[in-house]
Amino acid sequence: MLRLQADASADRWVPVTESLGFRGRRHRKKAIGMLLGQANAQAGAQPRPGGGLTAWAMSQATPFLMRKAAGRVLAWMWKDDPELVVVLAQVQELTPQLRTARAMMPIEYDDTEEFRNPHLGVGERLVMDLPPNPQTPPFATYTWDTGTHLVTLSAMGRDRERFGIALGEVDALARTLRVVEDLPLGEAGDVLRIDPA
Repeated sequence: MLRLQADASADRWVPVTESLGFRGRRHRKKAIGMLLGQANAQAGAQPRPGGGLTAWAMSQATPFLMRKAAGRVLAWMWKDDPELVVVLAQVQELTPQLRTARAMMPIEYDDTEEFRNPHLGVGERLVMDLPPNPQTPPFATYTWDTGTHLVTLSAMGRDRERFGIALGEVDALARTLRVVEDLPLGEAGDVLRIDPA
């Protein structure tokens, strides 16, 4: 089964995936509160201060849901300010439906640039630090097509003015992202690994 790994700097990032129980609870609650606030704003709902009961409940459940995803989803929060940026990485099978959905994305998503990862090869990076819609939060998306799977890393920020502070560190994290596959004993001899570079 495929799963993701990355080397996130402990000085910059707090992992959600491994932060069970009380460890990372404050960061999770703040980051989830920020994401809920962004979702409310995009839906046109009245902004509510983050950190309510919903954010608390989700902060308790999130690490268990991440663990259940068995490495197909990883998440981190900015250590100094969890509401500044939240990063989510995932690997998905490239189904015809997913390919169609990607082809039908808005034209703004065509404004990508080449982004090289030493493990996944050349992918694409899209930075929308000033989205056309003021209600849309700033974000950056990195994608790699492996032929059978789509690997994505998405970073979402709270405010446009400060999103660029973390962008260099998001790039560094994206360069460490890799896919790991468990091979049953006896099958490794038939697998050819090609350097993505």
